[in-house]
Amino acid sequence: MNENELFAICPLDGRYKSRSRSLEKTFSEAALITYRVKVEILWFKRLCLESVGNLKPPDEKLEKQLDLWISQFSVDDVKEIKSIEKEINHDVKAVEYFLKRRAKESGNTFLKSHVEMFHFGCTSEDINNLAYASMLRDARKKILVPQLDSLIDILKQLILSGASLAMVSRTHGQPASPTTLGKELANYRSRIRLSRDHFLDVKILGKLNGAVGNFNAHVVADSKKNWLDISRSFVEEDLGLIVNEMTTQIEPHDWIARYSNELVVVNSIMLDFCRDIWSYISLGYFTQKKEKNEVGSSTMPHKVNPIDFENAEGNLGLSSSLLQHFSTKLLVSRYQRDLSDSTVMRNIGVAVGYTLLALDSTIRGLKKIAPNEVKISSDLTDIWEVLAEPIQMVMRKNGIADAYERLKEISRGESLGRDQVYLFITNLDISKEDKEALLSLLPSRYVGLAEELAIKEAEKE
Repeated sequence: MNENELFAICPLDGRYKSRSRSLEKTFSEAALITYRVKVEILWFKRLCLESVGNLKPPDEKLEKQLDLWISQFSVDDVKEIKSIEKEINHDVKAVEYFLKRRAKESGNTFLKSHVEMFHFGCTSEDINNLAYASMLRDARKKILVPQLDSLIDILKQLILSGASLAMVSRTHGQPASPTTLGKELANYRSRIRLSRDHFLDVKILGKLNGAVGNFNAHVVADSKKNWLDISRSFVEEDLGLIVNEMTTQIEPHDWIARYSNELVVVNSIMLDFCRDIWSYISLGYFTQKKEKNEVGSSTMPHKVNPIDFENAEGNLGLSSSLLQHFSTKLLVSRYQRDLSDSTVMRNIGVAVGYTLLALDSTIRGLKKIAPNEVKISSDLTDIWEVLAEPIQMVMRKNGIADAYERLKEISRGESLGRDQVYLFITNLDISKEDKEALLSLLPSRYVGLAEELAIKEAEKE
């Protein structure tokens, strides 16, 4: 850990720097500036393609030069923009001035003569909303979903290995009808997989329509152009987003609220999962891999703690707290706009970062555990009272009155042994076939279609 990390205020930039490094190219200040530069250059290129004013479609040389400005944009370029910002106290205008400077220094006559077409017709929010939209799209595609896919894949392997391993279920913390380990993990895999799909379904919107969303300046500058079509082409074709035509100065951020809310659902399911795995470790249903030289407790040498799942739980809470604020705050702005969203938007990467940390911790934790088949099986062996359910169902099928009540009388809150259960079955006035079926039933065999359901989920992508 270097000195900067030691003195970082946010743990993402300090303690967890090595695990959050993948976010730097998407959510850092440098990343935001990079996205802004890309939007500005592509907008200039779009204006050329549409022959706005005295512009004309770019030739191969100009096309290549503009593309290089994007692909070769460097840390030194970021520093130059920050230096301009320090002078003028405006972050987006600094990008415009930087590009104008580049155009003048380029040696390209066309660029030199059209420097004023950079940032043409744009308000700062035109650039910012598209930069943030691109940022969140890339975070979803390149960071969050691949990590979710990794978790889903790990769960698949655990499901298949435990599909037939019978275990005690618990409702209200008490023993319930048996299941299998694979089926219980499949429940979570299904929820995570579906929440991932809902997260992917959120449409990412963007706008470029001027100071208050009406193309006021655009129409005055060139009334013959179809600015709605130009804006749509730019947002959808050039940037790969979905255009929002109906805005004030700001794109209203409704989609960011949906994006945040769906990620909160992901986080909440993950939280539920981590707490259950933690509990199963506590029950001894999973053993934990012991890392060489790792210390579990400063005073108790025997400890092997489920710290990865605890770390995930804490980080999921932090992420969801921020995301929930985004989903309410970002929808509100006075009149055509105020600036209260600006500082909030700068923290989006923090929320994503804590989700990423949680996913990473969960995956690490799952790679360290293994089912303790002896413990899982032994816990189920002596819980014969769970067969009260199938016995009373067979009694009902055979027309025996008060079946539920009779089983309740002997089993509610009680531990039953095999002999008690067999004696009860033997004395039942039911068909021979049904009696033989019940007498052959064991708690470990009373799992219904659990194995089939587990395998079915594991086969889904």
